[in-house]
Amino acid sequence: MKKITLTLGLFAFIAMQVSAQEWRPQLTEYYEPVPPVVTPGQGTAAPSDAIVLFDGTDLSAWENRDGDAAGWKIAGGAMTVVPGTGIVKTKEKFGDVQLHIEWRAPMKPQGQGQDKGNSGVYLQERYEIQVLDCHENETYVNGTTASIYKQYPPMVNACKPTGQWHTYDIIYRAPRFNEDGSLFKEATLTLLHNGILVQDHVEIQGNTEYIGLPSYSAHGDGSILLQDHGNETSYRNIWLRKL
Repeated sequence: MKKITLTLGLFAFIAMQVSAQEWRPQLTEYYEPVPPVVTPGQGTAAPSDAIVLFDGTDLSAWENRDGDAAGWKIAGGAMTVVPGTGIVKTKEKFGDVQLHIEWRAPMKPQGQGQDKGNSGVYLQERYEIQVLDCHENETYVNGTTASIYKQYPPMVNACKPTGQWHTYDIIYRAPRFNEDGSLFKEATLTLLHNGILVQDHVEIQGNTEYIGLPSYSAHGDGSILLQDHGNETSYRNIWLRKL
């Protein structure tokens, strides 16, 4: 935002200095600051400036709610919920991020509705993006796959058949708070589910709540949290870029 403001200010200054007859192409060209070079990954692999949170081999970047070793299992390049072991969360805490994560519901889900492959991706430990198998599975729309849970349903249902891998690509801007703890600016989130835009820069209404209305409380950076909802949901290829 600062760079954009400076650029607009530069153009306004130039506009005051020249008349329409004096405009030249060079007057609207600038050469600094030069964007840093980032090497893209192949396919959905992490780019060169990303923090890799899970590469399929170990859970060294993760811990349980109490700060002990994460209790989920690793097999086939994925980590899978072990029901009853509880959430896992990143040891490192984050604010604004671009997050890539892939997930798969179990081939034999326990039930229907909210019991079919349920899990969740939490940003800053408090704002949930729903993970659920909604291929031919009905539930309340603000609790479906790729919803901002209990706040915003996705624009479309982009689910693949049960047992296939899904991708979430998330652009998240954390909320801002005043010095007295009051809310200055809501968090915003954009989400692509399997490459399809399903949340378009929505303003998160507050902490995710199962019962009651969402609200904000002042906080700083927080962990990425993956939910144990009693289903053996799997995750792989998790990386992020700080924004």
